[in-house]
Amino acid sequence: MSIKIVCQNKKAYADYFIDETIEAGIVLTGTEVKSLRQGKANLKDSYVIIKDGEAWLLNCHISPYSHGNIYNHDPLRTRKLLLHKKEIERLRGKIQQRGYTLIPLKIYFKGPYVKVEIALARGRKKYEKRDIIKKKEAQREIERTLKNK
Repeated sequence: MSIKIVCQNKKAYADYFIDETIEAGIVLTGTEVKSLRQGKANLKDSYVIIKDGEAWLLNCHISPYSHGNIYNHDPLRTRKLLLHKKEIERLRGKIQQRGYTLIPLKIYFKGPYVKVEIALARGRKKYEKRDIIKKKEAQREIERTLKNK
């Protein structure tokens, strides 16, 4: 089954410690799927909440479809995620622990279906982010010097 990535939340890896990832389906309208096929989505500042035993994706921007006329969708509407009841309850238990949150990492097509990869994550402090940037720059410098030899 082919996988085509529509968009990724690259900032999530810098801002959070990713503990666990889960694949979830998503409920979409027709124009949203067509817009995703054109690659017009953005996961920046989006997150997942669990309310009334259901998982919901908030602040995910899927641009209106260019040929959608009156049937177009609201770009920032709340979208339902499709997960098993046991998975939702397990995630709810983990979220109630201090510091954990659910964030989407990427939206992709798996065959004909649209999937969202969500992650159970803990926020990073500012100094931790700086340390990671320093380590990456040092690693790049080492690779650069090895390549030039």
